[in-house]
Amino acid sequence: MSAHTPETLPVIIESLDQEGRGIAHAEGKVVFIEGALTGERVTYSSYRKKPSYELAKVDKILKQSFMRVEPKCVHFDMCGGCSMQHFEARAQVAAKQRILEDNLARIGKVKAETIMPPIYGQTWGYRQRARLSVRHVIKKGKTLVGFHEKSSRYVADMQHCEILPPKIAKLLPLLAQMNEGLSIRDDLPQIEVAVGEHVDVLVLRIMKPLSPADEVTIKQFADMHQVQFWLQTKGPETVVPFYPLDAPALTYSLPEFGITMPFSPIDFTQVNSSLNQLMMSRAMRLLSPQKGERIADFFCGLGNFTLPIARSGAQVVGIEGRASLLQRDAQNDA
Repeated sequence: MSAHTPETLPVIIESLDQEGRGIAHAEGKVVFIEGALTGERVTYSSYRKKPSYELAKVDKILKQSFMRVEPKCVHFDMCGGCSMQHFEARAQVAAKQRILEDNLARIGKVKAETIMPPIYGQTWGYRQRARLSVRHVIKKGKTLVGFHEKSSRYVADMQHCEILPPKIAKLLPLLAQMNEGLSIRDDLPQIEVAVGEHVDVLVLRIMKPLSPADEVTIKQFADMHQVQFWLQTKGPETVVPFYPLDAPALTYSLPEFGITMPFSPIDFTQVNSSLNQLMMSRAMRLLSPQKGERIADFFCGLGNFTLPIARSGAQVVGIEGRASLLQRDAQNDA
């Protein structure tokens, strides 16, 4: 009789889910295993058990996939900011494509007639939008600024990040130091990052008003590191620029269509602007809108698709769910 417990019995990873977790079956349950790749034979430890499934982490890799690589980030094992650094970059894209195909077949009951080659972007330093947590940890005697730990409410103790733009990544420990000197140290739970073409914006979510000394500290930080701070006191509608007030507007461009798109730090935009340009180029070639056509763009957001379509000479109606953006008409002169 084996002395193994159910948590340590080896399993074979059959596929990956949308979060990059390995999927296996054990004793009539589906087991989602963080850190495991398709084809690997692993043991695991469960941290959440339900009647039909379990969530788990890899203990040992008994048979390793040829697609496994060494994570670049030293914080990867504990940080929840990304989940697939142990997976070769092009293999990640292939896995995501298979997940999409499976979802179309299983949920949508459709099968694609043809599959186009995937679009690839830069692997590191691409994430131009992020929401960072801020917390002063008494036991550590310092403030932490970063993503949450994996499967945890705690903030990861990270000094750098490989997926954020290098300039923003280097600011993580400096922002933590700045927070230590603020009167609202324990009332600043979040920093939103929005990187534009000409300005880097940091939105401070503050639960109490800044003191005059706080304002001086934040302004000095902005001048020293060439960033713009915005403040958010309550909901998204309270987000306003703080300093410097003469900073350039946040924008991203679609040069192929002659479009420069202004946006606010809380607007939804693609996290990877260079990949967005490639996506839009392919999408427009496939759609091939013509003058005189009428096209509807549902969930249009800022108009990422709407405005390039309008540039083609077609008439397009963009429809968005927020009341203030319920309908956008982009005519030929957009």
